[in-house]
Amino acid sequence: MSEAGRIRLLPEATVNRIAAGEVIERPAAAARELVENALDAGATRIAVAIAAGGIDRIEVADDGFGMSADELTLAIQRHATSKLSDDQLVRISTLGFRGEALPSIGAAARLAISSRPEGAEHAATISVEGGLVTPAAPSAGARGTRVVVRDLFFATPARRKFLKSVRSEAEAVEVAIRRLALAAPNVAFRFESDGKVAFDLPSQSLEARVAALLGPEAAGALLPVDATRGLLRLTGFACAPAVTRATATAQALIVNGRPVADPLLRTAVRVAYRDVIAHGRFAVVALFLDIPPEELDVNVHPAKAEVRFRDADGVRALVIGGLGRALAGGAGVVGTAAIEPIRFQSRPSHGGHRPPMQFTAPRVAGMAETRLPLDIAPSARMLPQPDRFHGPFTEAAPDRAAFPLGAPVAQVLDTYIIAVAADGSLVLVDQHAAHERLTQETLRAQMLDGGARSQALLLPAVVDMRAPDAARLLERATDLARLGLEIEAFGNGAILVRALPAALGAPEPAPLLRDIAEELAEMDETTTLDARIDAVIARMACHGSIRAGRRLAGPEMDALLRQMEATPRAATCSHGRPTFLKLSKAELERMFGRR
Repeated sequence: MSEAGRIRLLPEATVNRIAAGEVIERPAAAARELVENALDAGATRIAVAIAAGGIDRIEVADDGFGMSADELTLAIQRHATSKLSDDQLVRISTLGFRGEALPSIGAAARLAISSRPEGAEHAATISVEGGLVTPAAPSAGARGTRVVVRDLFFATPARRKFLKSVRSEAEAVEVAIRRLALAAPNVAFRFESDGKVAFDLPSQSLEARVAALLGPEAAGALLPVDATRGLLRLTGFACAPAVTRATATAQALIVNGRPVADPLLRTAVRVAYRDVIAHGRFAVVALFLDIPPEELDVNVHPAKAEVRFRDADGVRALVIGGLGRALAGGAGVVGTAAIEPIRFQSRPSHGGHRPPMQFTAPRVAGMAETRLPLDIAPSARMLPQPDRFHGPFTEAAPDRAAFPLGAPVAQVLDTYIIAVAADGSLVLVDQHAAHERLTQETLRAQMLDGGARSQALLLPAVVDMRAPDAARLLERATDLARLGLEIEAFGNGAILVRALPAALGAPEPAPLLRDIAEELAEMDETTTLDARIDAVIARMACHGSIRAGRRLAGPEMDALLRQMEATPRAATCSHGRPTFLKLSKAELERMFGRR
């Protein structure tokens, strides 16, 4: 056997460089490990500065406990740590625990650590370059630790060659530090890239930290989350469905103080937002899961980015349920309260004309119940002053703040309602999108109450369809009857419609059936309708909603706004698009160049 084929022990320097490739795969990982060490050391202030995306330089300074010269000598050795109270890896309560970060960085870069514990006369500095150690020596320095990493991966050029652009690496470092800053709002954080300060935050409340790091758009749409399930607790903030991103980078998921990118948690967030945001968009959340350490395994990923839960189903249910309750508030309303289900009614037809649909506005504190017809005679688009019709700003109304969507003042293009909120904000409402969500929630509430109510047709309608679509509908006829849609076979490729869901008013049966058949086509034979009930209801709701181009009178606009405020998930339509836009005074001034 040749020398190359013989088994041999690798030199320690080579072993460390291999380990470095697993633990420190890019500058963001190195910066994250150093900041986690600072947090574990009890720091109250952490400053991070990088150059050239962290490839040329990473510096992390903190005011934590600090280390003596002897501790520095141990800290750069593999698997040396102060963070494990036992060797069972069962109750891990610190961010770091493996003792691999510093030796891995020292094996792949030029590492210098200066540290001074409280009470020491001076600091000590130790250096490691490509695995070669310069012993600790006395130096000047304040209490805490300062770590400087230069020329990352100079000793492992193969890894350095596969790094992304400087800009991409810098963005990845910033994302990592932002998530750690979110996880520790009681710690002051400063981040600087190539001499430019990205953020400089004091110790602050969780809400203030989330608002500062998620941006001004998200800050104005934060919904509090607080839910428990046994020993599990979920807290934090979720943005309203109108605020989304093209990627999941704005999703901060914190488990026992540790930022993670766990697939189970991300899937739970996606499921919770599935019916309120557009497909392909991602929710913006900052969620904090507190769980007993023994119920969690954090030692399953080299970068500790994923965790394993003993009760995975319980965690999934907690996240979906907690977010669902946070998102259940009406349009423009932060939080949720129990509301009476919205009930739609249809009046009988007279003389063959289309019956005007009526809906009952939900009961809102201090406002009388109103019944308003939706068949509108042409009218002037500019409405009288709000106090001329039933609205939230009448003298009898309790508090203007109780009506966040304000009072309607006009309709534009027979499609969009213009309203003015109590604080002077301008509100624009898409009447079709808004009413679509109201109809969907009505059907959904009726289904949860035992089944949607149906309205028998005076003359059953015959709908000609493709034979496969007709067969698909007839196979699910019993399930569709629970939704208020009563159908039966009427020859080859034809469906006889005897009743429609009452909440839809009087839609044309043919387009409705074709859309439902299309939705059913995406289901396999083993899938029950219950599994896709929301999708089918959403298809129905689109057909029972006020159409764009339909003129509304002032009282109808007012009732629509009040209903939106009291209806769960009314900030977005069934397709995830926003039902209203709200422009504050500051935003209007910025648009006109006043700011």
